[in-house]
Amino acid sequence: MKDKERILIIIERLEELYPSAECELGYQGEPWKLLVMARLSAQCTDKRVNIVSEPLFERFPTLEAMSEAELHELEEIVKPCGLYKVKARNIIDSCRMVIDKFGGKIPDNMEDLLKLPGVGRKIANLILGDVYRKPAIVTDTHCIRISNKVGFCESENPLIVERILSGLVPPEKQSDFCHRLVWFGRDRCTARSPKCDGCPLADMCQYSEQTAE
Repeated sequence: MKDKERILIIIERLEELYPSAECELGYQGEPWKLLVMARLSAQCTDKRVNIVSEPLFERFPTLEAMSEAELHELEEIVKPCGLYKVKARNIIDSCRMVIDKFGGKIPDNMEDLLKLPGVGRKIANLILGDVYRKPAIVTDTHCIRISNKVGFCESENPLIVERILSGLVPPEKQSDFCHRLVWFGRDRCTARSPKCDGCPLADMCQYSEQTAE
C-alpha cells in the first residue's frame, strides 16, 4: 500500500477516535494569545501553560498591555513554564513587533511569522493552521515520533518530517491531523509505554510489528 493511501486510512481512524480536533492551548480564539502561549509551551506541557496563562492574561488582557509589560514582572508570572527569562523577553518583543510592524494583527504567512522573536516553524505552522486554517504541519514531538513509527519517515529532523507529511496529508486535513496526533500520542501511543494492544493503527505501525515478533 502506498503512503498516500495509508495516510488517508490513518486520518480516517484518528477522526473516528477524536472527532473534535482542538488545540490544547486555551487561547480563547484570540490569535495574539496563541502566539504567547505557544512560546511558553517550549519544553513545557500545554497543561501547565494553560494554568499559567490564567493569571498572565488577567494581568495583561490585551496585546497592547502585554507589549508594555515590565520584564521582571512578566518573568515572575511565566517562571513555572521554564526558560522564563528568554520567553518573557521574546513575548514582549514579539507583541511590540506585531503592533509596530504588522498593525496589531498576527501575520498570516510563514515569512512574516518567522520574523517574530522566538517564533520558529513549529509555532508559525500552529498559527497558520489554527488561526488562518491554512495548510500547516506542526512537527511537535508526538508528530515526529508517530510519523517515524508508522514508517512515513526515518528522521528526527522537524523540517524533514514537515516536508514529508505536507506531501502526504491533504491540505485541508493538515492542521486537524496534527492536533489528533498530539491527542493520540498522549492518550495511547506514549513514548515510554505505548498501548499497542487494540491500537487502531497497529496494522500500520512498524513498532507494533516489531514488538509482536
